Amino acid sequence: MSSDRNWDEDEHTSKFMRKAKESPFVPIGMAGCLAIVAFGLYKLKSRGDTKMSVHLIHMRVGAQGFVVGAMTLGVLYSMYKEYLAPKFQGKDGK
Repeated sequence: MSSDRNWDEDEHTSKFMRKAKESPFVPIGMAGCLAIVAFGLYKLKSRGDTKMSVHLIHMRVGAQGFVVGAMTLGVLYSMYKEYLAPKFQGKDGK
């Protein structure tokens, strides 16, 4: 039920910030995608004789590549936390 939610936490921290702490590569991917799109739009006037569609395709591929890379790093990081980090803690005896 909704009464089980911790309202004090929701007042102090937004849902986005809480999710960003759980998986830090999501906001990095979003910021990178927006940066690539902004840079592509900035360079739109100086594209020379390149067709508009080719320029937009290059911009889309760059943005998608950055997001896929961030997602891959996020998955690897979560797998490390879940599977490898407990093994390393167990060897120290802590």
